[in-house]
Amino acid sequence: MKQMSLKDQYGENTEQALHDPESVPTHSNQRELTVHDFDSCRNIESGAVFILASGLSAKSFPIEKFAHVPMITMNGAISMFLNTDVKPYFYVCSDRSFSEQQPYLFNYAMTVSQRVALWEDNARTSGICPSGQLYALSKAKKPSWLHSVLGRHTPLVTHPPLRAYGKGKIGFSKDMREGFFDARTVAYLAIQLAFHIGFSKVFLVGVDLKENSGRFYENHDSINSPCGLDQHYHTRILPSLELMSQKIIGDDFRVYNLSDCSRIPESVIPRVTLAQAETLI
Repeated sequence: MKQMSLKDQYGENTEQALHDPESVPTHSNQRELTVHDFDSCRNIESGAVFILASGLSAKSFPIEKFAHVPMITMNGAISMFLNTDVKPYFYVCSDRSFSEQQPYLFNYAMTVSQRVALWEDNARTSGICPSGQLYALSKAKKPSWLHSVLGRHTPLVTHPPLRAYGKGKIGFSKDMREGFFDARTVAYLAIQLAFHIGFSKVFLVGVDLKENSGRFYENHDSINSPCGLDQHYHTRILPSLELMSQKIIGDDFRVYNLSDCSRIPESVIPRVTLAQAETLI
């Protein structure tokens, strides 16, 4: 059955709902939240997954053509799913203020997503009970020097102790039960989630990482969320992606970039066309 369109849910005031928080109906949380453990979605899938982010290049992605492939999306990129039959396999939001900045999109994500990953306190204060399964986010704790030397905490991949000076927050979590490493872009969280679930081929859509270009769902009339891509690109984002490229990507786990205008070097994540992605899938 086709999901409700914007007009089905909000009448003729669709644009107003997107850009004016006060016009969005409030939903009270009438039932107790059930928080699922990440253990319940550990290695339950295989094969390909699309990760849909908010860069301008995402606008050209034919989402319904690839509806048969699981999709992980985040923040306002959920707008890609509006007026389609496609439901996100997972929706991720690590920005506690997003539900207030973009209430319509956040509410919509809670309504249509099969699974959602949020901070538990954010889920409880947002006033919404997701229709899909809820998973609580937590940040990974960097393994101690001793554990790193002894090779313990293998799900948390970081730089060796002698090389980790100045890179204390850089890492990759193979197991979301141990938390995730924050690279200052939610797309990196989504990649760690994809690994945890068991996907082996990750295709990035709209991971442009260009602050000046903005997000495809925002305009001059909308309430635009703050963006710190330029501030964190060289100190957190790129080093995290480089660690992933060096220590995580291999024969059993591949990541491909579908954005032809992405800031990510091809030496870190190779670019592919949609036609090449179809062949790989």
